[in-house]
Amino acid sequence: MTTRRRFLLLLPAYAATAQDFVAPFRKKKPAPPAPVRLYIGTDTLSGASKGIYQASFDPATGKLSAAELAAQTPRPSFLAVTPMGEGRRMLYAVNAIKSPDATVTAFHLDAKTGALTQKAKVSSAGAGPCYISVDSTGKAAFVANYWGATIASYSIRPDGTLSNPIDVRDYREPQFGHTGPVAGRQEQPHPHSVFISPDDRFLIVNDLGNDALSVYSIDPATAKLTPSGPLLTNTRAGSGPRHIAFHPNGRWIYLINELDSTLDRFLWTTTHGGPSPKGLLVNASTTVSTIAPEFPAAKNTASEVMISPDGNFLYASNRGEDTLVVFAIGDDGALKEVQRISSGGKTPRHFTFDPTFRWILCGNQDSATVTVFRRDQGTGKLTGPTQTVAVDSPMYLLFA
Repeated sequence: MTTRRRFLLLLPAYAATAQDFVAPFRKKKPAPPAPVRLYIGTDTLSGASKGIYQASFDPATGKLSAAELAAQTPRPSFLAVTPMGEGRRMLYAVNAIKSPDATVTAFHLDAKTGALTQKAKVSSAGAGPCYISVDSTGKAAFVANYWGATIASYSIRPDGTLSNPIDVRDYREPQFGHTGPVAGRQEQPHPHSVFISPDDRFLIVNDLGNDALSVYSIDPATAKLTPSGPLLTNTRAGSGPRHIAFHPNGRWIYLINELDSTLDRFLWTTTHGGPSPKGLLVNASTTVSTIAPEFPAAKNTASEVMISPDGNFLYASNRGEDTLVVFAIGDDGALKEVQRISSGGKTPRHFTFDPTFRWILCGNQDSATVTVFRRDQGTGKLTGPTQTVAVDSPMYLLFA
């Protein structure tokens, strides 16, 4: 029998036991995200930059450290990494020099320190390589050569280095259409990007010079390419297709056009049967300008396009107007502008989300800065720049 006196004496013990019972069920506050590494490709032909730079970014605070040289290499204008996983990890850089001897350089990426160690160089199969993509298995890579008017495919060897070019396509051949009307920019074909579809089965090529997109099916075992009929999807004359972004639903592709500063939406469908799968692009005829109505179109070139992982917002950058533009994506895929904000510098060539998607970092090539913007995940809007870090001639930003 428990008397009142005994109950009062035992009360602290009861309370401690109750506390021990409840504690395991309390929701723990999530740990803040750990700092991550940012690699910055730069233009070594202007200013004092020497190659690829490395900085640390703290997603919890939005703070970016000063950049330090990670690897000396000629004009690394675009970077790509092999997927996360066991064993070695590689970083690849195109060396965007206007020479038929241009190369692609492979670096080992040290997982602990982030240090880059050069392992090999191979031919890019054309002058002015401007884009490289790696499939999600880490077994194949693809390069676009802007000045050489070619694209090339590569197998990734077990040691992470690239094979010699396996499949090279010359966009000066008649099947790739005719060049556009913009003097000085469309004097010949200019493949500007080689984008792998999310399922790794197709390669989509944007040709700025010929105002067209082309599609290939990819042989995953050999990295060989097969034209996927119809091979070409023509865009508006003088538009200058540059880069694309897939919507998370896998059915919409958004194209940013460099020369007329516009965005187009395409419907994407594929086949799964037969020996050679087919990928089809259909223009939805929903062109939207990336620049303000009062800004002179001749003084701007659009550069980058990205979509938030929830599929609700599209982001684009303008060089000339020097802005980042936020569009809401409707249920029907239509774009509605919700914000236009200064990039915080001059010539925002490239920008990227951080791994938490709470921040956007923007490389302003001609003002030699990287700017940091806070991103509201509910409204899509940006605040900032919250920080500006000096980096000479930034051309590409990659978290790895």
